[in-house]
Amino acid sequence: MALRRCWRFTGVVSRLLLNSAELPAASVPRGRSSVSAFVNTLSGCKNSPLRRFSSAPPSAEVTYEQLKQLLAGARAVVIDVREPWELREYGSIPGSINVPLGQVNTALQLGPQEFEEKYGGEMPKQTDNIVFSCLAGLRSKTALDTATSLGYKDVQHYPGGWQDWMKNEQK
Repeated sequence: MALRRCWRFTGVVSRLLLNSAELPAASVPRGRSSVSAFVNTLSGCKNSPLRRFSSAPPSAEVTYEQLKQLLAGARAVVIDVREPWELREYGSIPGSINVPLGQVNTALQLGPQEFEEKYGGEMPKQTDNIVFSCLAGLRSKTALDTATSLGYKDVQHYPGGWQDWMKNEQK
């Protein structure tokens, strides 16, 4: 019943927004200024798909400077999710562990010793700060979502990837 109300509500809101001349500031009851604020207060829609756009926290991205600081202080495990041939051809961020994207889900569920034998680095704990990297930031975002779904709490990704790293290192 509650789910049916939520879906009905999403249809009404989308029609209202499409017909509204003021899309960004559509009028919402109780003086709220956004649809998401209204969705959060609608009874019976607490688990609505509208509330969860991404499983990652809002500050899930790191910049080149932040990544350099994390590496210098050994405060993060950096996992490069590119294929091994890409690392051989283009290079890798110093100190990163290569776990190809297709293996991230399985790798993060291995035992610590098996992970170290297979990937040559220490297995991150679920409470460790993990930063995923790839060539340009697309695969690293997918890896971040995978790690989050497995219960890892402090996960981020480097959206610039290897391309941004090299550009900044050459300055």
